Amino acid sequence: MEIYLDNSATTRCYKEVGELVYKVMCEDFGNPSSMHLKGVEAEHYIREAKETLAKIMKVNAKEILFTSGGTESDNMALIGCARANKRKGKHLITTSIEHSAVLNTMKYLEEEEGFEVTYLPVDKTGRIRMDDLKNALRPDTILVSIMYVNNEMGAVQPIEEASKIIKAYDSSILLHVDAVQGFGKYHIYPKRQGIDLMSVSGHKLHGPKGTGFLYINEKVKIKPIIFGGGQQRDLRSGTENTPGDAGIALAAKMTYDHLDEKIAKMRELKTYFIEGLLKIDNVVIHGLTDENSAPHIISAGFAGVRSEVLLHTLEEKQIYVSAGSACSSNHPAVSGTLREIGTPSEYLKSTIRFSMSEFTTKEEIDYTLDTLYNCIPMLRKFTRH
Repeated sequence: MEIYLDNSATTRCYKEVGELVYKVMCEDFGNPSSMHLKGVEAEHYIREAKETLAKIMKVNAKEILFTSGGTESDNMALIGCARANKRKGKHLITTSIEHSAVLNTMKYLEEEEGFEVTYLPVDKTGRIRMDDLKNALRPDTILVSIMYVNNEMGAVQPIEEASKIIKAYDSSILLHVDAVQGFGKYHIYPKRQGIDLMSVSGHKLHGPKGTGFLYINEKVKIKPIIFGGGQQRDLRSGTENTPGDAGIALAAKMTYDHLDEKIAKMRELKTYFIEGLLKIDNVVIHGLTDENSAPHIISAGFAGVRSEVLLHTLEEKQIYVSAGSACSSNHPAVSGTLREIGTPSEYLKSTIRFSMSEFTTKEEIDYTLDTLYNCIPMLRKFTRH
């Protein structure tokens, strides 16, 4: 039995999405900028994809900018808005547990373009405190970036509350939300929730890799960071990835079909899984585990067992998990997120992330638990102290 519990790293593409991508690549393969029929056909896919996504979020189709994924979307939002609004101020705010696509971009803006960044701390559950946000806001603040769901431990940030605080202080301050782990798990309506820009990645919701989009409220002042032929209203030049754009839109449509039922199933499995994990001695679950946490992510610390050792032990049993964010898994280091929430030292290098999808089954969870019950005592027995 092969068990995939690393869905926060990437998901299996829906079969229908794969078939659509193949069709657009091999049959309706025109360049959407071409004026002939093949080009018109391709352009139709782009337009239809934007309309599909816009309907899901209750926004305007022209507010959708297709990108290559979450990282590019984050870069576009932060760099593009920082440059476009720097006359008003050069102060930015983010959290201390953001994805590296945000943290490293903020670092670049600090070191190379002269912006000042405030990094908000989080409590032991991984959530920011509203008082810290209030105290960080300044007359020269132009942008705040807060992730919807933390990719390592599933902490869900109070986005609507944060937006109200930001807009009450100064309605011109922009709120960017990295929703890579939240879109497809929550009903997100940017206009209703006070979100000005939002990043999404296709391969986290059963779509193709190398696809994503950035929601940009039509009132937002932003500059391009990619230049060329002027595609996508001059905001992102380059021939559109028509197969990928069509694919991410179909994946989103399929994900949101009966979403509440899918999420309820995941939450039930998450509760069941956590109950099983806590039967093992010296195991902790990082962060919240109730309705205030993401339905698909479980971060578990196994004292006395190194993350990499446990990961490869499970791999031998065809169980695939993560020792942290996949985006940094090739560069082993102690998780900044775990440090920020005050994780005891014995769990810093002994934590595994399990992440589910709508395809995860109870049988797979049972097999994983049985494997852990057998291997954890053995691994602890041979661990050097």
